[in-house]
Amino acid sequence: MLTQNLIDRIRLFFRKEKEPFLLLKAILGFFPHDISLYRTALQHKSYSDAKDNGNKVNNERLEFLGDAILESVVSDIIYNRYPDKQEGFLTNLRSKLVKRETLNELATKMGIDKLIMHTGRVTSAHNSYMNGNAFEALIGAIYLDRGYNQCKMFVTDKIIRQYINIDQMADSEQNFKSLLIEWCQKYQFDFQFVMTEEKVSNGIPTFKAAVMVEGVNLGEGKGFSKKESHQNAANKALEKVRNDNALVNKLVDMKRERRQSKSEDKKKDN
Repeated sequence: MLTQNLIDRIRLFFRKEKEPFLLLKAILGFFPHDISLYRTALQHKSYSDAKDNGNKVNNERLEFLGDAILESVVSDIIYNRYPDKQEGFLTNLRSKLVKRETLNELATKMGIDKLIMHTGRVTSAHNSYMNGNAFEALIGAIYLDRGYNQCKMFVTDKIIRQYINIDQMADSEQNFKSLLIEWCQKYQFDFQFVMTEEKVSNGIPTFKAAVMVEGVNLGEGKGFSKKESHQNAANKALEKVRNDNALVNKLVDMKRERRQSKSEDKKKDN
């Protein structure tokens, strides 16, 4: 009985456009069944004015699907690879594996960036996400074309084994608490970590901590140790201060008020 890969190879000889198949085979490790899915995955919204039921054809829908599938596949892989690690470790590692910078770098190393169809109208902001978005869209195409197991095989064989040292990435887990402390010290913010809950259930201790910056609760974290709860709280706080300028401005105002109040108290004492 002919294998599916052999059948796909035979089909290739009867296709007018062989080059896209060969390029994708080099990247994917298998022949696509439905090439149209992969063309769409590599088509940036700036490229085509083609219509599909009144909507422009581009890779945004496949990107949406691929983002969810990739997160699921990576969760599956690291869950089984690290059976003794807790949720906080797995969540942080998954975040590093699927973050935009990692996907952009992978797309470049694998040559996906050279296959993306786009026009010169792409702005620098769009361009910074374009490669990673196409990578996610490609995952979505693989899922629709070949299913979940093929996606997992692709991520395992063609990405992790060839381009990512997952154990090294796991060992170099960021110290979110240190990063937050450095940030607070740089801008002279008052901060403290507060334990809000400690309990034991079925002999297993759990901890909950909050990080306070200028008296504002910026994040709470849970863990199976105080250290882990501090790390998770600091991680949430860092996400807030990096993405919320209004919050940072509020902290600056509160710092100014704290210093002014302290100065007035000193004057009264004198």
